[in-house]
Parts: sequence; structure tokens; C-alpha cells
Amino acid sequence: MGYLKFKDLKYIYFPFRLIWRIWFYVLIIISILIMAPFMLILTSEEKYYPIFWKVMRGWSFFLIYGMGFRLKVEREQEIDRNKSYMFCANHASLIDPWVLISTSKNPIVFVGKKELVKLPIFGFFYKKVVVMVDRNDAKSRKNVYGRAKNRLKNGTSVAIFPEGFVPTENVVLAPFKNGAFSLAIEHQIPIVPQVYYDGKRLFSWDFFKGAPGVFRVKQCRFIETDNLVMEDKNKLKEKTHNVIYNELIIDELYMKDTDRPNNEREFKSPL
Repeated sequence: MGYLKFKDLKYIYFPFRLIWRIWFYVLIIISILIMAPFMLILTSEEKYYPIFWKVMRGWSFFLIYGMGFRLKVEREQEIDRNKSYMFCANHASLIDPWVLISTSKNPIVFVGKKELVKLPIFGFFYKKVVVMVDRNDAKSRKNVYGRAKNRLKNGTSVAIFPEGFVPTENVVLAPFKNGAFSLAIEHQIPIVPQVYYDGKRLFSWDFFKGAPGVFRVKQCRFIETDNLVMEDKNKLKEKTHNVIYNELIIDELYMKDTDRPNNEREFKSPL
């Protein structure tokens, strides 16, 4: 009986969590409307991208802290402001892209989902600054990396969530796709593995789950690609996967959330 009462207690928090989730979208809509005139200018030409990136970083901090999160970032190695990198992170939450933006002063272009173009207002600017990929179109998946190459030639870094989607919450880390590692080898740029421990616990796709808290990030030592050739792509992919996976499986909070009973863990991202 005591267990049932404790279990039922969680439903009391549902209305508050729903309001908190709605607040996230309110913050996005209001901030985009305010920034829209500046965004139109800053997305009009490639030369404005470094300034645009600073605006995006400020916006990311605004959303993260506006939702009651605090960032705790551990860096085993610092990025060089004059180099390009391939950022790779695990993906478990809608907040992940903003976390990645906030942690880098270097301008980064994302390889992102085409589906996000459908979002009102946000989608208009999204398609201007993100290299989009249609996951259901083999030609789109192939062409996206040609467009990303052009950004790398200009000294910009690239960020990819190499799982390619947000897996169900019982998955520790889904297998990685090849694209990020092909690009990294072709341009001889380091892989920057980033580990996000708290996304699925604090801000999963389940509207009735989550709460403000500390969002922990670990930027692991870079994986160099000097002298690698395309035949090394799978080894590079496996090495990057192992770095992130090994960090996740030793984190008690992450694994406690991952190992929940089946009826509580199968909520899947709509994107």
C-alpha cells in the first residue's frame, strides 16, 4: 500500500511539468520574434556567420538557464580558436543542440534533420544555417556531406549527432552513422567527443518527465585523424563510439534512467 501511494504521488507533479514544458516553447517563440530582424540580416550572407554564432550562443544560454538548468562542463582538452573540428555527442534530448552551441566559442554548423524545417518561424532560420538531411532519402544523405565540406573549407567546425536520431530511452548509445567520420578523415580534422549525461533524465521527449537541474557535459580528449585514410573510417567510428559509451555506462544517474522498467522507458522522439 505504501508503495502504491508513493507511486501515485508522481502524478501530482504532472500539471507542473506540463506548464514547465510549455514554458520552453514560450521562451523559444518570444526570443525568436524579438531576434527576427537581426537574424534576417545575420543569415543573409556567409560572412556574418561568426556574429550569428555569438547571437546563437547567447540565445542558447538564455534558453538553458531560462528552463532552470545549470551547465557543468568538464574539458579534458580545449579547442583551438583557429582550427576546425568535428563535434560528436550522444543525443537524448531536445535541449542537446543548444548545449552544444553554448559550449563552443568556435562557429559550428550543424548537420540536422530536415523535419525541423516544419517548425513555425524557427524552421525559416533553421534552413538558412543548418546543413539539412532527409534521413529517408539516400541522395540527400549523400549530398549533405558535399555541402558540409564547403563550410569546413571556410574554417567552420561541424557538429553531428552521429546516432542519427534520438533512440528510445532504454538504449545506452545507438550505433553511429558513417558521415561524420568520413568528413573528419577527408579534411584531417580532430573528432571532439562530447558526453551528455542528463538529457533523458532532465528533459526527455516525455512531456510528463523532467525537472530543472545540473546538465553535466564532458568534452573528452580529441581523437586525431592525421594520416588516416578512408579505410580507417570504421575504426575511427568505433573508437569514438567507445569513448562516449564507456563514459555513459559508468555514470550512475544515466544508467539508472536507462535501466527503468519497460513500461516507463519506451517513449520515442518524434523526430
